[in-house]
Amino acid sequence: MQLLLKSIFTCALFVIFVYATAQSLLKVQETEARQAYLNVTSSSSSNLSQDDVHFLSRRLRQATAGEEGEEGAPSQMDDELEQMTKVHAEAPDAEELRECSEGLVLPLWMPQRNISVGDRLVRGFVYFVLLIYLFVGVSIIADRFMAAIEAITSIERAVVVKGPNNTKQVMHVRIWNETVANLTLMALGSSAPEILLSVIEIYAKDFESGDLGPGTIVGSAAYNLFMIIAVCMIWIPAGEVRRIRHLRVFFVTALFSVFAYVWLWLILSVFTPGVILVWEAIVTLLFFPLTVLWAYIAERRLLVYKYMDKNYRVNKRGTVVAGEHDQVEMDAEKGPKQPMVTSARGNDAEAFDEARREYITLLTELRQKYPDADLEQLEMMAQEQVLARSSKSRAFYRIQATRKMVGSGNLMRKIQERAHSDLTEVKAQLHAGDDEEADDPIRMYFEPGHYTVMENCGEFEVRVVRRGDISTYASVEYETQDGTASAGTDFVGRKGLLSFPPGVDEQRFRIEVIDDDVFEEDECFYIRLFNPSEGVKLAVPMIATVMILDDDHAGIFAFTDSVFEITESVGRFELKVMRYSGARGTVIVPYWTENDTATESKDYEGARGELVFENNESEKFIDLFILEESSYEKDVSFKVHIGEPRLAPDSTHYPKIKEVEKKPVQDLTELDRILLLSKPRNGELTTAYVRIRESQEFKATVDKLVAKANVSAVLGTSSWKEQFKDALTVIPADESEFDNDDEEEEVPSCFSYVSHFICLFWKVLFAFVPPTDICGGYVTFVVSIFVIGVITAIIGDAASYFGCALNIKDSVTAILFVALGTSIPDTFASMIAAKHDEGADNCIGNVTGSNAVNVFLGIGLAWTIAAVYHSSHGMTFNVEPGTIGFAVALFCGEALIAIMLIMFRRWHKGIGAELGGPKVSKYISAAILVFLWVFYVVICILEAYDVIRV
Repeated sequence: MQLLLKSIFTCALFVIFVYATAQSLLKVQETEARQAYLNVTSSSSSNLSQDDVHFLSRRLRQATAGEEGEEGAPSQMDDELEQMTKVHAEAPDAEELRECSEGLVLPLWMPQRNISVGDRLVRGFVYFVLLIYLFVGVSIIADRFMAAIEAITSIERAVVVKGPNNTKQVMHVRIWNETVANLTLMALGSSAPEILLSVIEIYAKDFESGDLGPGTIVGSAAYNLFMIIAVCMIWIPAGEVRRIRHLRVFFVTALFSVFAYVWLWLILSVFTPGVILVWEAIVTLLFFPLTVLWAYIAERRLLVYKYMDKNYRVNKRGTVVAGEHDQVEMDAEKGPKQPMVTSARGNDAEAFDEARREYITLLTELRQKYPDADLEQLEMMAQEQVLARSSKSRAFYRIQATRKMVGSGNLMRKIQERAHSDLTEVKAQLHAGDDEEADDPIRMYFEPGHYTVMENCGEFEVRVVRRGDISTYASVEYETQDGTASAGTDFVGRKGLLSFPPGVDEQRFRIEVIDDDVFEEDECFYIRLFNPSEGVKLAVPMIATVMILDDDHAGIFAFTDSVFEITESVGRFELKVMRYSGARGTVIVPYWTENDTATESKDYEGARGELVFENNESEKFIDLFILEESSYEKDVSFKVHIGEPRLAPDSTHYPKIKEVEKKPVQDLTELDRILLLSKPRNGELTTAYVRIRESQEFKATVDKLVAKANVSAVLGTSSWKEQFKDALTVIPADESEFDNDDEEEEVPSCFSYVSHFICLFWKVLFAFVPPTDICGGYVTFVVSIFVIGVITAIIGDAASYFGCALNIKDSVTAILFVALGTSIPDTFASMIAAKHDEGADNCIGNVTGSNAVNVFLGIGLAWTIAAVYHSSHGMTFNVEPGTIGFAVALFCGEALIAIMLIMFRRWHKGIGAELGGPKVSKYISAAILVFLWVFYVVICILEAYDVIRV
């Protein structure tokens, strides 16, 4: 489809070229046929140059009928009219055949006199091809310029915000406001050729006015407003719509875009016709910062809105946002009313939270789609989609369009590479602490740090390990210490030295436990490490705890703690149940789970069963399976209970205890009471709360990835090597999404290869431009705008030579050829934005903003320079209203129609959006906009060639 549209645009441009050439050459032939009848002295008798004649003819047509001078005598304008009538009677086509003047950069094709029609046609074709090639070149370097602007406007600052529980969180937010960036640097980046062409033309013509620069700006504005929006309307996929989100900003930019051309008409034809005063030029330029300021006020809802009562609501993503009557969030008008809450957090924190929620939602969807994938794979896929779906600037879509046209591939591929590098970098940062431990000194400690042994075990083994550098000799001493168990009564005390020869990382020694027949509670003692050798550090646990369980009792059963905190990524969790104060006999302990704030089958798998403690077995584990959702702020819990323990029927004491239990209490002997006391029973901790919280590593990963979810780094480059590699590599410009993992990687098409080799010269040349990583993109910015200026100067010369060779006026060349050539990359950028963006701001809002900025900055700056120059030399800066003034007035009327049509579509119940909607309505709307552009171009051409007069 894109190839078809490219072909249509190319064919349309070629047809216009052929038609304009044919008409101009017919006039050339007529002029040459009448050249013999021209009287050179008659043209000189007028004492006027060709430019003066042309200027006066425009002024005379605008003069009021019947205007007279003093005492009823004919005015000076009447004298000029009489003089001009005489000249044109004697030489009717004197101004039809032009002689080219030397350009600023491009050498003039000589000779210039006595040129045949065929020669003119060849020259026109060569200049036409050169213009196309220069348009491609300026588009490529403009994208380098846009990448630098994206790097500059993506500079971030650290801010501290309060979380939901008053926890402080450091976030990084952009310094540049989005609206300000779009109307200043972004607008400059996308319209740099038009703006620079206007300024350069003033300098090239010795600070006199020309038609090429202003004509390009006006023609580009008409094309952008009518054709780009029309194409975007029908480019939206069937059944989808795109709405403007920042409606206030759109109203401001739309108002100023129309006012810009009204202002041009006023200063050209009303205030001081044909003369631009210094104050008029300076005011024109000052309207640029005023536009930016007013758009910023509208975007930030300052002034009147600041003092109005505002409600707060929860949007569809769960973010608290300010409520407003003309809500512009997507689908907000169709959604149910949400409860009102008060927001105490800033917009930056809300935006960060919303991005985090989107990441978690994507991760959940991917987990359901790929149940067998591990978390790291899912995190990388989620990061790819977050980058792909994140809000993108005009720079992204402009560069994306250009890369596809010149065979440099798709930026989506760079997003995949970026997501992988982001995840790798984040994981490396999170595990940096683990790697740093390798640099620590040699560490020694017990492993494990807790031992539970039976009283009748005889001896047990204790293990000490060494970590770090094991290539040297090391040693450490150990000794036992009494606790509730005493050396000599309950265990045999011991003290000694452990030696670790080179290459040995662990040593073991044994401790003897003394068994007796006296029923007693569990007891413990300790073993500590001390006096390590030089270069050795004792680490935790440097003291081991030994618990001696009495084997003369069936045991007391309980959990080791009342609360267990686990991460949801743990998967299988073993909950320990301990047997204290004895380990004699086989005991059965029932257990079951119960919901608390966690839900069975959603957060965990329910468990119910029995634990069987064999004789002399002191611990058992309940297997709990946690269901992972990769939830960021998960904090739920459930309960695990153990029931009354009972002796197994095959236990040694089971028959005796059953028999004693049948006796009356008064008949029990002392031995019977001791036997009953040895029955198993529960301890105090029979219920444990298992609290499921988000994984700290997962939480840190999400925060870091969300903070890095910025596509600006995708646009920039980090080294000259990367730039030359990109310049010399052909990459397929596919539209594949990230879910198509099973599809084979596409190979570059024939069109990609042809585009690549045609543009290879520009690619290699602009690979010498410094990468955007140098000085934050500022060096790239300066170098790129200088290169754009040079190429734009060549474009100005080529366009002027092209029109001169084919006898086409500069105003027509500007509106038809130069305006289209500089705007076609923006067309494809807007098409990509219309398809992938959720809103229409990058398609419509940026068009109106760019149109206003082009006039105020492009024409305002050029005319300010010229007006100040002429004023300093005691002269006036003359600007022929002519075609420019007429084009401006015509554009204003049509622009109002286009804006009303866009608003009608938004507020019409059957459409409800500026772009897309029902098939019939969007094609009718697009046809109206195309008609407006065609009508504008045709009328401007007819007026330029005096077919119609105003």
